[in-house]
Amino acid sequence: MKALIKKILKEETLLTESGIRGIKELAKRYPKAKIYFHQDLDGVTTALGMKNYLEQNGIKVVDAEVIQYGEKEFAIKKPEASGDVMPVLVDFAHGKPMFEIHTDHHDTQAGTEDTKSTSFRHSRSNVETISLIVSPKEIFPSDDITLISTVDSADFIKYDITPEMVMNYLFRFDKDESLRRNKMKMGLVTNKLLLAYKNKPGFLERLVLNSQPSLLSILNNIKKEVVEKGYARPEMMKKNQEDYIKTMKTHPDVKVEDNVIVQYGGGSMMKPGSYDRYTPFRNNPEADFIVIAWPLGLVQSSCNPFKKERSLKGVNLKDIADEVLSKWESQLKEKYVPLSTIKWVSESGKEFGLESVGFTFKDFMAIYGKSVQTKEIKLSKNEMSEIMDKPFKDLTDSEMEILDNIKINVWELIQANSGGHKCITNISGLNYIGRLSRPPKGKYKYDPEKEDAPYIKFVKMVQKEFVRVLKEKINE
Repeated sequence: MKALIKKILKEETLLTESGIRGIKELAKRYPKAKIYFHQDLDGVTTALGMKNYLEQNGIKVVDAEVIQYGEKEFAIKKPEASGDVMPVLVDFAHGKPMFEIHTDHHDTQAGTEDTKSTSFRHSRSNVETISLIVSPKEIFPSDDITLISTVDSADFIKYDITPEMVMNYLFRFDKDESLRRNKMKMGLVTNKLLLAYKNKPGFLERLVLNSQPSLLSILNNIKKEVVEKGYARPEMMKKNQEDYIKTMKTHPDVKVEDNVIVQYGGGSMMKPGSYDRYTPFRNNPEADFIVIAWPLGLVQSSCNPFKKERSLKGVNLKDIADEVLSKWESQLKEKYVPLSTIKWVSESGKEFGLESVGFTFKDFMAIYGKSVQTKEIKLSKNEMSEIMDKPFKDLTDSEMEILDNIKINVWELIQANSGGHKCITNISGLNYIGRLSRPPKGKYKYDPEKEDAPYIKFVKMVQKEFVRVLKEKINE
């Protein structure tokens, strides 16, 4: 019996120490932590799971902040250089030297070399790893983990989830359904409401700081926030959504060609709760794919996640994206975007301020480092870092000229910003096509009489070619 007890205790010790590397040493250095997390259900729940895990190890989570790809990534606040609050990053593929802990579940990560402790494991959701692998004891209920992973991977057909269920704002217990089915519907409503309010200032951060690790706790806190902050009620958003669905059914920018939805933009999305990414499949349930172009320089494609033949006809959307882009490879490799422009675009978001981390030289090298082209520059890395640590608006003319001479070709830039797999993929960074030099002086004014900007034309060309190749592959 004593031998058995010793064995059990040894296994428990190994399990406890198999979590975040060096957690005991980090706990000695940092009594408190701030968690940066991605702006979706997996991001929020992973942050909650990490909060629980850190507090198990004696580290009090005192703050949280959303981090999002694009401009918001570089608008997050700088941590105190020698403070007692440890910066932790979860559910995000771009690391930074400022983070002491970084955990993620995507296929690849960038900029993680200087992070002291990392936990990268490919899975359906990051919360699954935190709750079931990193923590020595389960943090979230298993049914919650299943729902969160299902939402993050859009694996809806496995559980007979319909567009109506995913888009539902109101949960009512159905006594004719099983308890597990009701819990799944409740989780889907939680996700829908979380997405509806996610851009409200401080909303997601308060959910992380105030909720317990369960979807029910998150839902109750959302309902409390709606009342206290006077947000649009779910009933109103449901009405706006119904109007939006009806409008998009006959919208001139939405067409169905050979069971492929071809869409430009999202229509009118101003009313609270109106837009939902799955509206096209709700309106066209028999469609197999969607190819949507966005005027911000993005082309997205996905298969219908509500159809049983999810990997339909053996088509691989990521391979199609690569084939489509290759048509313009030589031309794109001849066009170069200077570092000054990339820094300008990266720091142009409305959230960017004096306390923001900014787009640094390490960010540039982590994301684009393999493809950098430079003229002769007699500056050390430290000198370059000093220039790049300044906000774009504070750069002098001579510093701007230095950044003008560090460039990356548009082909590599698009490759670095794009990604996906066989059932969903995106071609991103196309907006740089019209920004091959530093920003012009004076304010830009939209003129409806003028033709599309060069990058908008290219976005539409890429979408058209994507649809053509997709149909060709289906016919094969």
